[in-house]
Amino acid sequence: MTAEGGVGPRALYFEDFHPGDRHAGGAHHLTESEILEFGHRFDPQIFHTDPDAACDSIFGGLVASGLHTLAISARLFADLGIYHGTLLGGVEIEGLRFLHPVRPRDTLRIEAEVISARPSRTKPDRGILRITTAVFNQRDEKVMTWTSIDFIKRRNRGGSPTG
Repeated sequence: MTAEGGVGPRALYFEDFHPGDRHAGGAHHLTESEILEFGHRFDPQIFHTDPDAACDSIFGGLVASGLHTLAISARLFADLGIYHGTLLGGVEIEGLRFLHPVRPRDTLRIEAEVISARPSRTKPDRGILRITTAVFNQRDEKVMTWTSIDFIKRRNRGGSPTG
């Protein structure tokens, strides 16, 4: 099952997800000004806020904050449309890893894979999904990975159809 960017024709309910399902999409082009703005507002380290000083950092130039990259990847995931109207909330992010620096003029995309899907033991209206998301740049370098644990609506709440 693959969604290619944009909002999908229909949201998916818990019953529509199976381990191994993959969803891919997105294209977010980062600009220097976007990196600087985020850095100044939320992560004021010199390698996110000062292009000249960043040259003397371990990165050798300006890089996006990992939190900025995570926020972009979360938006790219939302843009897939697979949770539109069915996400009840996130529970946890596991294993967040920053693998390569993200720089001005990089274009990011995501690939997500369902790792597990199980009905909630205590709330019959929802299931729990574990989905691993990998973020890639335009050179197909994996720059970030993270696994989300999310509550998602069930189509059949304890046997009664709702969707």
